[in-house]
Amino acid sequence: MHSAKTRLTFLLLALIMSLSLVAQGTGSERTVEEAYLQQSLEGMIIREQAYAESKDMKLIALQYIRQAVDEGRATQEIQQALEFLSTEGILDMTRSAGLGRPLNNYPDVRREAALILGDFKTKEAKDTLVKLALADNEPMVIAAALRSLGKIGMIENDDVTQVISFIVSRWDVLMPDNILAFESLVALEALADQNNGLEDPAAVRAILRIAEGNYITPVKQKARELLNKLRTMTANNAGK
Repeated sequence: MHSAKTRLTFLLLALIMSLSLVAQGTGSERTVEEAYLQQSLEGMIIREQAYAESKDMKLIALQYIRQAVDEGRATQEIQQALEFLSTEGILDMTRSAGLGRPLNNYPDVRREAALILGDFKTKEAKDTLVKLALADNEPMVIAAALRSLGKIGMIENDDVTQVISFIVSRWDVLMPDNILAFESLVALEALADQNNGLEDPAAVRAILRIAEGNYITPVKQKARELLNKLRTMTANNAGK
């Protein structure tokens, strides 16, 4: 079954390449039908690769997704594949029949998917990243989810800032992580820039916690700089 899917994937890839070569050979713009066919085939390939059992195939899917997003082909089908890849092994876990070991727990896949998902400025992408940040136990995955949440920039009833604040507090108590703390600050700063400041007191407490916590000097300095920036934003808003 797996080899058959692999052969199908490469056949579809060959078809996509042939469509591109034909368009280049004629020296003309692709027709709407050709563009739609290529996009549909690309989405089909990415979906098959994303849901394949092989980790290598999932990584290849992420490469194609990154290329498609960079070239302006960020379709809903691609977003759905990313949402699956970003939470597989956490919200959608497959275990072995005997020992119950997780068979699809790939933190590096989730991290890359979470980073790319930040290019989709949709509520669905935001909600998926919130779930991932709360459910995952790998700092590098959580950090990627927080960075993408900041990139998306949506604050709905302070849900994102509340999540970031909770994560900062939880990890500060359990095991302070410099990278996770830094990415939390990056996310909060991005949210502040896109929303003309932050109104959630929990966000300010999280920044203070990092500024005064057991972190390396550059991380604590970043926290202090962000506090000063938020004070300036608040003063400017009050003066308007």
